Amino acid sequence: MPTKPKILVVDDEPVIADTLSMILNQSGFESRAVYSGEQAVQIACAFSPDMLVSDVIMAELNGVETAILMRTLLPRLKVLLFSGQAASADVLLEARTRGYEFELLAKPVHPKDLLNKLRNSSVDTADPPSPAADAEQTARPENWRNVAAASLSPEALETVSKEE
Repeated sequence: MPTKPKILVVDDEPVIADTLSMILNQSGFESRAVYSGEQAVQIACAFSPDMLVSDVIMAELNGVETAILMRTLLPRLKVLLFSGQAASADVLLEARTRGYEFELLAKPVHPKDLLNKLRNSSVDTADPPSPAADAEQTARPENWRNVAAASLSPEALETVSKEE
């Protein structure tokens, strides 16, 4: 029996995160909702999602910084961002200058559009190749702070450190 693709939904509006997660669970995915970038990073290694679906503009750790950190922890992670705010363009531009490119959907996201995008993204459900020992060590939850220090802007790193 094939495994369901795992999707982590992140939005600081719980109604949106919970609704998207419920739709995804009813549509053949295994989905969890969290309400901040910090929560997403904290459960990343335990849940090990195939894809991150996140709002861009959130308090503290924004969706782009969350995606960068999570992709560092989980290199095969696919990322789909969504936003209804014009400020997202500046955040995405900064990510591009740092070498990260993420797909963006405009809010409100219609469930059919989201499902089509996810199904067409080729979320890989096959077992990934065994990671190198150093990558496995880095992905352990107790070491995510080291990855954060190397991956995040100083402001975002300060935000993540405050959460503890």
